[in-house]
Order: sequence, then C-alpha cells, then structure tokens
Amino acid sequence: MSSKKKNAPLPASSAGLLRFFEDETKGIKVKPEIVMAIAGAMIGVSVIIRIVFPAG
Repeated sequence: MSSKKKNAPLPASSAGLLRFFEDETKGIKVKPEIVMAIAGAMIGVSVIIRIVFPAG
C-alpha cells in the first residue's frame, strides 16, 4: 500500500487551480501586460479613426 494514486482528481479549490496553471504547456508565452497594452492600443486606434473619419 505504499503506492499512491497519481492521477487522482484534484479538489475544486484554489490549490487545484494553482496546480493546473503551473503546468507547462506548448506555445508562445506572452505577459499579461503586453496583451492588455495591445488591446488598449487597438481600442485607442479605433476611437481615433472614428474621430478622424466620422460616419455620415
């Protein structure tokens, strides 16, 4: 009885979520600050376009 179940489901708590997000995954890694900056820049550009070229 010395072996434990390694594939046992984790409890639905913050500890389980932390363990899930700590797993390494394939793909590009982007900081959240960069994502927010790009989104803010796109919003800013769209507002400027609406001001410079009004629909009408």
